[in-house]
Amino acid sequence: MARKDYEAEKEKCKRFLQEFYTEDDNGKKVFKYGVQLVALAHREQVSLFVDLDDVAEEDPDLVESICENAKRYTGLFADAVHELLPEYKERDVVAKDSLDVYIEHRLMMEQRGRDPADTQDPRNQYPPELMRRFELYFKSPSSSKPKVVRDIKADSIGHLVAVRGIVTRATEVKPMMAVATYTCDQCGAETYQPIQSPSFMPLVMCPSQECVTNKSGGRLYLQTRGSKFVKFQELRIQEHSDQVPVGNIPRSMTVYVRGENARLAQPGDHVAITGIFLPLLRTGFSQAVQGLLSETYLDCHSITLMNKTEDDELGNDELTDEELRGITDEGFYEKLAGSIAPEIYGHEDVKKALLLLLVGGVEQAPKGMKIRGNINICLMGDPGVAKSQLLSYIDRLAPRSQYTTGRGSSGVGLTAAVMRDPLTGEMTLEGGALVLADLGICCIDEFDKMADADRTAIHEVMEQQTISIAKAGIMTSLNARCSILAAANPAYGRYNPRKSIEQNIQLPAALLSRFDLLWLIQDKPDADADLRLAQHITYVHQHSRQPPTHFTPIEMKLMRRYIALCKKRQPVVPESLADYITAAYVEMRKEARISKDTTFTSARTLLSILRLSTALARLRMMDTVEKEDVNEAMRLMEMSKDSLQADKSGTARTQRPADVIFSLVRELAAEGKAGRGGAGRVVRMSEAEQRCISRGFTPAQFQEALEEYEELNVWQVNQARTRITFV
Repeated sequence: MARKDYEAEKEKCKRFLQEFYTEDDNGKKVFKYGVQLVALAHREQVSLFVDLDDVAEEDPDLVESICENAKRYTGLFADAVHELLPEYKERDVVAKDSLDVYIEHRLMMEQRGRDPADTQDPRNQYPPELMRRFELYFKSPSSSKPKVVRDIKADSIGHLVAVRGIVTRATEVKPMMAVATYTCDQCGAETYQPIQSPSFMPLVMCPSQECVTNKSGGRLYLQTRGSKFVKFQELRIQEHSDQVPVGNIPRSMTVYVRGENARLAQPGDHVAITGIFLPLLRTGFSQAVQGLLSETYLDCHSITLMNKTEDDELGNDELTDEELRGITDEGFYEKLAGSIAPEIYGHEDVKKALLLLLVGGVEQAPKGMKIRGNINICLMGDPGVAKSQLLSYIDRLAPRSQYTTGRGSSGVGLTAAVMRDPLTGEMTLEGGALVLADLGICCIDEFDKMADADRTAIHEVMEQQTISIAKAGIMTSLNARCSILAAANPAYGRYNPRKSIEQNIQLPAALLSRFDLLWLIQDKPDADADLRLAQHITYVHQHSRQPPTHFTPIEMKLMRRYIALCKKRQPVVPESLADYITAAYVEMRKEARISKDTTFTSARTLLSILRLSTALARLRMMDTVEKEDVNEAMRLMEMSKDSLQADKSGTARTQRPADVIFSLVRELAAEGKAGRGGAGRVVRMSEAEQRCISRGFTPAQFQEALEEYEELNVWQVNQARTRITFV
């Protein structure tokens, strides 16, 4: 292979930056990089991204060279930009920082004090890294597909590669020295040392001409003000679980992020990173410790946030009117709810509740107090009612989410663990699942099988939305503003109708009151429903998609964008609805007091109604809550309780009126027995009739029941029809 003439290559880079243009709609030439160079010259922009697709239009060979020798070409492009900037400078930059002043003074000093014939030690010349005030990055060509972490091997070293993965760790951003500046205590000359590797050996003796000639042996002192620092952050990315071969564990890779790319990714984000794959050159002691092994890292050039499932970037673009019209037409609430996990049959109300969980209510913060807006839902149900499938679908649909199971996660795994940082050796906090799901959703499966000690970690998150920690000398409070979606089986594996609700659920009341909705999904045999369910399941099995319905489900991408749009709304509850909501809540408390067998109702229930109704208003893209929203929120609350009491009401409904009347009369007799000392066999007819009519039976039904039981010889009625005597 012929040696490359890098000067000629630099000219190519210059020519590309100056001459590349695109045409706009009117056919005018737009010099894409020319505009950016002007912005760089005027300090309005710091980083210049060179898109390799543009380079490919002008010079395909250059792209190939860049991809194969990216580090060298980064330097060439940076030199080209540095030489072009003075031409693009149209006015003086007014805002100067200390580094500008420093550079200006240096150049003046150089012009003033230099003899033209004087040769200078290269280390006393200004390194280009010091004078540059911009950063240059490459964007990989669209033709190159992102690779998996385990596919990046030795043949990729020095190449520009694109990798996809999940960020598992991100250190804090720290300044990293790029150029060290020293001054000599004898002659006052400045010496510069560009630093490429993670560690460097400071210079001690002054290399300037004066000191060498006089043999004065000047000592060098590091000047931090004259040195140049860049932002530096280290990320660890791990490959997606679906890309891991059978029986292996996910691989991870270190990414070094510098300059403007820092702080773009948080732990838990799905990213595509373009960068240069390089070996890590360690020197000195760390190399001796390391032995013969060498590490590799990715020098990051661009970070793109991705969606979880598809291979596209996170769409932040607005919805078009046509798409909005497609979503917000008639019956859109049912349509959106039906688009959640359309492969799963039934559960319409559960899906509506999950839709509201994705949208979330409005957070209130009156004078330092915080009332959460996130909605928490617990799905408790018999085995095989697709709870885990619903959970995993929500996990895929939500832009930020974490999925854990009860047995597989410990208390610190959910909240935060104290770890020793491998870089600095100090104690740091490593966020758990709830912290990573901040401003998202945390799905916890097998919630009932979690150890009690670990379950208490969730209490604070569910109401205060923070995690307070005091361990290993670290006192802090972490944000965990996440909605919790839990799935659990009842205490006996299946719901036992003969036991009360508390015995079936067996979760502490303190935890249950924090769930806005507790769904009990029971699997009751019902011939028609079972037939439809079986047909649905077999169809999905055959065709790998849901059966045709009367509407086409909205696709995930569109739903994500619509939900993001809904979240921007901040609806309020108008004055006119306040009385209605309070009256409804008081009524609910009254019912809970009368019927012993209901779930716990507290003031949190009222907040739940408000949250659900604001979420419904958000879904309709309105700024005020209407009565229908409150009614729908109440209906969902009722339905979530209704599934609990289905069998109670079922048994009551199947009893014939005559049987109920008989039991009422028998109760009256028992009361009489207690009151009149042994006269419990006789009941006054008027009293009995009064009692039955007050319970909603007609006099005709009462007479019918009287005659029926008289024929059965259970009781006898006297001639005047004033007394009933039990036989």
